[in-house]
Order: sequence, then structure tokens, then C-alpha cells
Amino acid sequence: MNSLHRQIAEELGVRTEQVEAAIGLLDEGATVPFIARYRKEATQGLDDASLRMLEERLVYLRELASRRETILSSINEQGKLTDSLRTKLLSATTKTQLEDLYLPYKPKRRTKAQIAREAGLEPLAMGLLEEPNLVPESLAEAFIAPEKDITDTRIALDGAKQILMEHFSEDAELLEELRENLWKTGQVRSRVIEGKEQEGAKFRDYFDYSEALAKVPSHRALALFRGRNDGVLIVELDPGGEEGHKRFENRVARHFNIADRGRPADSWLLECVNWAWKVKLFSHLDLDLKMQLRSKAEETAIGVFGDNLHDLLLAAPAGGKAILGLDPGLRTGVKVAVVNRTGSVVDTETIYPHAPRKQWDQSLRVLAALAARHQVSLVAVGNGTASRETDRLVADLVKQHPELTLRKVMVSEAGASVYSASELASRELPGLDVSLRGAVSIARRLQDPLAELVKIDPKSIGVGQYQHDVNQARLARKLDAVVEDCVNAVGVDLNTASPALLGRVSGLSATQAENIVAFRDRNGKFPSRRALMDVPRLGDKTFEQSAGFLRIIGGDNPLDACAVHPEAYGVVQRILAHLDKPLEAVIGNAGLLATVDPKLFIDDTFGEPTVRDILTELTKPWRDPRGDFRTASFAEGVEKISDLKEGMLLEGTVTNVTNFGAFVDIGVHQDGLVHISALSHSFIKDPRDVVKTGETVKVRVLEVDVQRRRISLTMRLDEDVRSKPKAAANDSPPKRSKKPEAAPREQPKGAMAAALAQALKGK
Repeated sequence: MNSLHRQIAEELGVRTEQVEAAIGLLDEGATVPFIARYRKEATQGLDDASLRMLEERLVYLRELASRRETILSSINEQGKLTDSLRTKLLSATTKTQLEDLYLPYKPKRRTKAQIAREAGLEPLAMGLLEEPNLVPESLAEAFIAPEKDITDTRIALDGAKQILMEHFSEDAELLEELRENLWKTGQVRSRVIEGKEQEGAKFRDYFDYSEALAKVPSHRALALFRGRNDGVLIVELDPGGEEGHKRFENRVARHFNIADRGRPADSWLLECVNWAWKVKLFSHLDLDLKMQLRSKAEETAIGVFGDNLHDLLLAAPAGGKAILGLDPGLRTGVKVAVVNRTGSVVDTETIYPHAPRKQWDQSLRVLAALAARHQVSLVAVGNGTASRETDRLVADLVKQHPELTLRKVMVSEAGASVYSASELASRELPGLDVSLRGAVSIARRLQDPLAELVKIDPKSIGVGQYQHDVNQARLARKLDAVVEDCVNAVGVDLNTASPALLGRVSGLSATQAENIVAFRDRNGKFPSRRALMDVPRLGDKTFEQSAGFLRIIGGDNPLDACAVHPEAYGVVQRILAHLDKPLEAVIGNAGLLATVDPKLFIDDTFGEPTVRDILTELTKPWRDPRGDFRTASFAEGVEKISDLKEGMLLEGTVTNVTNFGAFVDIGVHQDGLVHISALSHSFIKDPRDVVKTGETVKVRVLEVDVQRRRISLTMRLDEDVRSKPKAAANDSPPKRSKKPEAAPREQPKGAMAAALAQALKGK
């Protein structure tokens, strides 16, 4: 049995045969969405979340195995690979453990310890370590060698000290013990660099900050590292002051059985320990644990970004409606684009309702004419600069022209400008000015958020937590997986999808997506899924992986419009024969399908899970897994942060969910924060248990800080906000604990660092 398979199975809490089947499929080129949906029999029902974790661990453990082989080979070539060391290396379960074991054998630049060894001083160092009853100076006399620049006992003992310091600092067992203990008991501290107070004002919550290392939340850790990288903060690891340093020195001494027992070499050995801890071990662990803190913070932040992106991509679409998209602006005007039911651009305009031109009435006439001409039902207003002014213009339009039955919706325009200037936008909208493409994107993302947002780099959508501070490769892998899962969960219309959307379908590459669209442009719509095989360089494997996620609406075979895979059409025919009814009489007939026993249609290829999926799909064909379309209505007269009053009840849209709460757009150009403690009357661990990005919520204003542009909100609507502490919605780091060697400085009060809010807004 493969140990790697067994380890993953134990970590996921599943059977080894499930893992073996999943890995086999992945290695054959199958995608996670395909395996989760169409190979349930093979994996015995592993879902996409489990498969993603399995895939991630598989990559890590294979990298670990590859690194292990490299290390074994390196040590073996040095002639130092013992059976004991081989066993330890083979037993290492993390890259950190592996590197700790390799540390003494890792090729490195010439160190003072290496120079001392070359001078023949290792017997002196190890002799004193093994026999502390020896007198250091007396033993060192035998190692005086002027030809090796060892002219006295002091120089000999200094060289021996370097050897022991390196020996202590490269002990894998000791390193693991110290690392674990320091992580549990250490503190991370930060202070402002003198003279940077004004320049780094946004980090002022961290000018004098301290918190238990193991308890620093992701957003605060990333804020610390950003402040350090910006040259504002000094970030230090504190083991507990001098007492803490002494405690760790004692751990090192105990590990090597060193103690002050009155023997001649005891004090010299303890001095070696002191230097090893302060010069080598602590500096090594300081770097290690800061990297560990950052890695954990990045992992959490990337998870938050992925969750928010998932919710945003799966936001309910407005559907096949003609939409008027407005990209607000002041001096440069409001860009207008009309898209029809299929998303094609049918009209564009630029209006100037705001200062300096103030063509309000003329702008209303233009919008009314466009809406009437193209039978527009929804108006999408971008939420950037001049959005509330433009929203007021549309409110006037709705009021003055009730016959148009228009609805206005505020839409996030994050990433619209990125799309407008992209090569993809140039190909999709070749004859359209760059300034108008943003309005098209705003209209289309209301019509179908998923189809439009896949055209934009997820990092430009603005739903991340310190997204620019995390490992970009890890972030990209996570976001790619999220987009792939969302696209395939919904399915893609083969005859209308853009290359960007098709390129996210299971099994299809960007090149294949381009080929499909080019083939479609030349030959017209695909009449069936099978017609996909006519596309050049699209083989059987690609068809197998992708076909189930592609939809043909109004094609030759009604089954091509649902999630039943073509390979299983034979099962459907057997069900129809059993019921003695045509497909048209069975699709959507829940009562009839409920009488079907799935066990009757199990064979060597299709098991009960697949048959049940087929029956479910036939019961609710063409269903969209996304929710019902709903939008927030911003309060009239509340357009600026200064318009807000404590106690106001408002409606808004969740723009971002973090570990400490949710940000809500209430229409004042500054999102408010609902702290995790104000999301619900009951205790919640994860804000996403209560709210999702893109969701419409009702909130009450707790506190407004106009100067710092901070808005505290609550979703506990039945409470009297006047009786609540005003800091309830803040997320300031804890005050720095008092240190005996220095008086505590005044700690700033108030909300979380402004930098956090700005980063979360993607600005």
C-alpha cells in the first residue's frame, strides 16, 4: 500500500481506496469538477472540497518526497548517510523537519566553525562537551599550532566555541522543540521607526503593539509585515524578555546535559550555550517563526479571498434582460452602454449631467430614449466616483418615466477599468472606445456576474484581504480553482460563451476555447454536444472532461441542455423505456420520476450515485444553482458619510467578508464594518456562516467617524445602539503589555488600521 496514499487518507478521514482512485484519475488528466460530478463511483463520493484538499496535499507530499530524495543523495555522496539518519529522513512528515535534519550536511559558505575544524579543533570542542571535568585551558594547550594561526589557548577555545555553537544550532530534535515552544509562548512586538510617525500614520495602531505569537490573526499579521516592508515598523519576536531568553538557554543546556555543577568546563560550556542561543538559534528561529506567522496569515487571507470570490461569482444573475449600464464620471461624463438579452452591445452614449456641464434634463431625455428604444428593464450604475450623483439621476428617470418600469441597481465596478484596457476587451469590442467598455462590463456583470467576471484577473475584483501582500503563486492557484469550480457548477452555454468563460470549463485550455469560438463563428451554432468533436485538435479525452459542463439550448437533443453527461444518455433511454414515455413527458415530471428505483439501472459502468444524479437532473432540468436575483435599495438623501446618523436603519450590499466581520456598501462611497460580534445575537466563529459577498442585508449605524472615514454597523437590528459601547465594531490590536524595563507608551484607541480598510477595498 502506498504510504503517501495512506497518509492523505488519514488526513482527510476517508478510505485509502478512495484516495488511490482519485489520484489515479488526477494523474490521467481528469479535473476536480469532472471527478466530483461524473466519477462518484470510482471515488465513492468524494466531493469537490475533499478533492481540492487531496490535490493540494498530493502536490505538497510529492514535493516533499522529491526533496527527500535530493537530500538523501547529497548526504550519501558526502559519505555521512547512516542507517539512523536515513530512518529519520524517511520519517520526516514536513519540509521543515526535513530541512532541520539536513542542516548539518547542507553545503554552506565557509563558517568560523568550519575553519576551526580545518585547524583540528573539533576534538577540543567535543572533548570538553563529553567530559566537563577537564580544564579547558589545560586541554587547549595541546592544540596550539602557530602554523595554523592558533597562537594561544584563548584562540583555540574560541575556535572550539564556534564548533559547539554550530553543533548546538544544527540539532534537528532541539530545533523542533524550541520552535514549538517559542511559537506557543513567544510574543510578536512592533514599534514605529523614529521619525516615521506622520508618514506611517495609517499603521498607528501598531506603533506600540504586542500580542501572543500563536494568536495573531491573519489581518494583523499582514498589517505588521506591510508596515515593516514600508519602512514604518520594526517587528520583533520576544521570547519573554531576559527571563525568556534565559529559559530557552536552559532548554539548550539541558538538551546537551550541560549544567553548572562546579566542574572546570561548566562555565565555558554554558557560555557556548549562551552564544549559540543569542547568535545562532534565536536569530534562526526568529526568521523561521516570522515566516511561519506570515505563511499562516497568507493561508487564511487566501482562503478568505477564495471564499469571497466564490460568493461573488455565484451571485444571482439578472438573466436575459436588456440592461442600461452607466459608468459614472464627473468632468469626463457618464459613459452609457445598452446590452440586449444576449449581452451584445446595441447602443452607446456619453452624457454630462454633473458639474461642470450640468446637463441634467438633457441626460434624462437621452436615457429615456435609449430605455424605450431597446426595451430596457434594468439600469446598472457603477459604484465608483460620482455613483450616488448618477444614482440620483436614474432615480429621477424612474420617477419621470413610470411607463418604462425601470429598476436601478448599484453594481460593483471593481476591475471594469482593467477589463476595458485588456486585449480580451479589444477583441470582444473592437469598434468601441476604451472609455465605453467599462459601461458594457457593468451592464453585463449585472446580467451574468460569472460570465463577465471570469474575464478579469480575480486579484482586480477587490474582494481580498491584503491580497497584494500574500504569495502570488499560491493565491493564483487558489483563485483558479475557485473560478473553475464555480464555472463548472453552473455550466456554460456552448453557443454564447466567450473564450474567457469556455477556457474555465473542465478539460478545456485557453487555446481550445479560442478554437471553439472560431469554429462557431465560421460554422454557426453547435446543434449538439457531439458536434464539438468537429472542432480541430479537440480529442476524445477533452470531450469526456468538458461535455457534461457545456449546454446546448434549443439543440437537437434536449439532454444537451442539462448536466447529464453524454456518456450516460444510454441510462436515460433505459429509464424512458422503463416508464414507456417519451423524454418530453418525463423531463420536469417530479411525481413520475419519484417512482423510479435507481437500483434498476445500475450496471458495470454506472452506479447508484450517478443514476440518482440523472434522476435529479431530469426532475429539475436546466436549473441554475445560483440564488434569486435581488438588489439593495440605498436610502434617499444618504449619499455621503456625513449624512449618516447613529441608529439609522439602512439596506446595503456585502462587499467583503473577513475573519473579523463584513464590509457593507450602504451608498456613501465608504463601506461600513459589521464586526463579527455584531453579525448575530448568537456566537459565530466564521462570519461567512451569516453573510456572503454580494448578499443584500439590513444594518443599523452604530458609530460614524467622519474624519477617519470609519463606519461601524450592526446587524443586531432590535438593539438600542445608544446603549452599546462605541468600540464594539472596532478591531484594534490589543494594547502592548507593560515591560519592566520601559514605561508603557500611550496606546492609540479606535478602529483597525486604516491600511486594512484600504487594502480590503482594493485601493
